[in-house]
Amino acid sequence: MEGNNKYQDFTNLDVWKLSHELRMKVGIICKFLPYEEKYNVVSQIRRSSSSVGANIAEGHGRFHYQENIQFCRQARGSLDETRDHLIYIKDLKYIKKEGSIEHLIELCEKIKKKLNGYIAYLQKCKKD
Repeated sequence: MEGNNKYQDFTNLDVWKLSHELRMKVGIICKFLPYEEKYNVVSQIRRSSSSVGANIAEGHGRFHYQENIQFCRQARGSLDETRDHLIYIKDLKYIKKEGSIEHLIELCEKIKKKLNGYIAYLQKCKKD
């Protein structure tokens, strides 16, 4: 899909690779969040960050452009939810390491740009 016309697995998509990176990094920071957040922000951010890549993968597996686009839109919603949780964590100063949360927020913004580009690509393919 991205780059050439040969079949690619979803794991070859740059947007999925970035979303997987986000998911892994969120998993790491969750280990450092306060125990009292275990059933609040921890479970929510794990779920939303996991949902980004999972929706990209599921959409890719559908083989119909419109369905793929819809799953990518759901991924975009989960991405914004993840970014919201990261802003909350940053504002409460739960993570002491300077710049780590800001880096994840920037990664969310990078993924969103890639995801919007991928959606535009799928919309173009759908019309052709």
